[in-house]
Amino acid sequence: MKGRCDRRGDDIAFMLMPLTKEMNCLRYTAGLAVDKPDCGHPCFPQACRVFIKLGVLFFANSFPPRQQRCEIHGSFSDKYALVRTLRVVSISPGFMNGSPPPVGSASSSPPPSGRSENSGNNALCRSTTPPTCQRHVAVRSEVAFYAAPHTVPGAANVRWDETHFGKMASWYINRTFFFDVHPPLGKMLIALSGKLSGYDGKYPFEKPGDKYNGTRYEGMRIFCTTLGALTVPITFLSIWEMTQSMEATFVGTILLLCDVGYLTLNRYILLDPILLFFMSCAIYGAFKVRTLTDSGQPPYSTRMLSWQLFLGWSLACTMSVKFVGLFLVLFVGLRTIADLWNILGDLTKPVTLTLKHLIGRTFTLILWPIVLYVFFFWIHLTVLNKSGNGDGFYSSGFQARLEGNSLHNASAPRLVAYGALVTLKNHRTGGGYLHSHHHLYPAGVGARQQQITTYTHKDDNNRWVVKPYDREAVSGGAVAVRSGDLVRLTHAATGRNLHSHRERAPLSHKYLQVTGYGEDGVGDANDVWKILISGGKDGEEVQTVRSKLMFVHYLQTCVLTTTGKQLPKWGYEQQEVACNPNLRDKHALWNVEDNLFDDLPKVSFDAYASGFLERFIESHAVMFQGNSGLKPKEGEVTSQPWQWPINYRGQFFSGSGHRVYLLGNPVVWWSNLIFLVVFFFIYIINSIREKRAQAFGIPVQEFYKKHLNYKIVLYFHHYFPALVFSSMLTGILTEYLLRSIKSYLSPELGRSVYQCAMGLVISTTVYSFYLFSPLAYGMTGPLAHEPNSTMSGLKWLESWEF
Repeated sequence: MKGRCDRRGDDIAFMLMPLTKEMNCLRYTAGLAVDKPDCGHPCFPQACRVFIKLGVLFFANSFPPRQQRCEIHGSFSDKYALVRTLRVVSISPGFMNGSPPPVGSASSSPPPSGRSENSGNNALCRSTTPPTCQRHVAVRSEVAFYAAPHTVPGAANVRWDETHFGKMASWYINRTFFFDVHPPLGKMLIALSGKLSGYDGKYPFEKPGDKYNGTRYEGMRIFCTTLGALTVPITFLSIWEMTQSMEATFVGTILLLCDVGYLTLNRYILLDPILLFFMSCAIYGAFKVRTLTDSGQPPYSTRMLSWQLFLGWSLACTMSVKFVGLFLVLFVGLRTIADLWNILGDLTKPVTLTLKHLIGRTFTLILWPIVLYVFFFWIHLTVLNKSGNGDGFYSSGFQARLEGNSLHNASAPRLVAYGALVTLKNHRTGGGYLHSHHHLYPAGVGARQQQITTYTHKDDNNRWVVKPYDREAVSGGAVAVRSGDLVRLTHAATGRNLHSHRERAPLSHKYLQVTGYGEDGVGDANDVWKILISGGKDGEEVQTVRSKLMFVHYLQTCVLTTTGKQLPKWGYEQQEVACNPNLRDKHALWNVEDNLFDDLPKVSFDAYASGFLERFIESHAVMFQGNSGLKPKEGEVTSQPWQWPINYRGQFFSGSGHRVYLLGNPVVWWSNLIFLVVFFFIYIINSIREKRAQAFGIPVQEFYKKHLNYKIVLYFHHYFPALVFSSMLTGILTEYLLRSIKSYLSPELGRSVYQCAMGLVISTTVYSFYLFSPLAYGMTGPLAHEPNSTMSGLKWLESWEF
């Protein structure tokens, strides 16, 4: 373990060494150096270069290259030595401006014959490197995370939720329909990256820890890591756009860059890096639009419309990855209202200018994102056109569009007749099929009779025979079932009748229990149900798919329904079926889906198939229902929202010999929490002092204008998106407080205190990343609480499990 940590520290040192020019420029901008360095460019682009390079390089450590032979320094048996050598070459100042590389670097060998020592800015490798290695060096100089990945022990294993999103990528590639609670864009992008990088969609992604065994999964991981790395420079640009303060921008970005939890989350096949990327783009776009508005940019200028379209695109993409993006839409909406209000309140400008801004933003920030959002779903529903294991969550009309489904290009009798073998699907959003099996309710749960449930997958145990209430069959050929008829429903596989009685339902105790009762269709009077067509008249014929049916118990006067509650293990975690005395139960509607009866003419199910708009609306209803019904699996470690900001407990991404543990950098997270409390105190104090226009030595209007325009985004429920904003807030408040303290001191003392404090913040943050980086890059050896563990000193809370 110690050897791994030492090498990781060497990597970090080598990454930072070539950034001398940019760091000197930053030190001057932040007030930490007196003499202005010769940057060659304005300091702001230099700062951007720093965070682009650092973001790329820190995330590049996710992908150490395979052992390979390169003649820069002979044969490299140590893959870390190769990484360090190529990085020194790729990002050294000499590499960027064409000057000779430093002595002792990988490219300090004499130039080959026929080449000049100073061959110009385009010389990518001044060594006797073969063309293959030259190409490697050139590629790593720009995007180091595209190196051939995953020979770190255990890295070529499935990690955490890669079991879900990798599997969904496979389904997209195979065009197999499935159900998920998230919108489709993130999963489609993962699938696209896998397809373009050679993944064939055949790996099962069964459980965490499984080896990939030669599967071409690297492209999907690299895609997610790329977007995660790009959030760092975008965050830098966002803070700069808000504050125009290099100090606040640098501190806020370095906090995000040095968070090991943020790094861990962005290394694998997950939706989070995609969400964070689009979210960062939206925030940057929102404040760029604000800046253009404040500068008086015309509402229909090319520049204004371009940035508004970019913002609308970012919002649509964020919402299309996870619904948490709706909070960002709310923020941008409030930000837009504030901008329009400020324009309207400026008496020097005509009212028509406000109207033009309103019209422009209606198209770019409302209609344009809606069109994109619907378009993404159209792609989703078009690509997934084959039947899969998620069919049962959707209506019969929806399923009729899926190739391979029993309803696709199928035909069935239009009417339901006595003696027909049918399946009954509940109309509840995400509802399943009326189902039974050879298992009884356990002792103490009503009567010890056969279980009745709903099941969201197609199964032979979903089939029922429709019979008259008083005999086994009707004579005289096919007789249609009509609204108002008394019927019995006999389970085809077990021969037991659908039954209810004066026993309480297993979970919903105000309802009555529904069971399977009798032998070979022979039961008692509690097996009789009255069938009604919702909105129909007595005597109206029951139609396949189209008729919405209610089954009212003849003796108990209750209606057959599903509560949506999940039964325990004895019920195989299927949904509870009960009989509700309230006949107005909106979930008590059913339709006949499969209808097997040979004596009636058949019609094609194409007549019942849903159109795109119907499927679009139903997809959202099912997703919302699925989100509200999510429950942790038995034995699964969960957390509460109050635990997130205090970094109370992490999450294992992988176990066994090579452990990766998702945990935030405690220095960053706890600092963010403290500064959030400080923010509220400052807000209250400044509100009290606002009439004096003075708060801690700085005009309160300036503080609000620069720093507090995005506080609403701190309400995000998922903490890693919130981490971005809390880090931004911490950076801004750090600069604000230090500048306030400096204003109370003499110039010389104030400058010294300011520089020392800023240096302490930056060095502490970087060193904390060095300490906790093994959590992201992987740990071996004993756990922190076990003897002889090198990680024991980092277990600051007992709840941490690494």
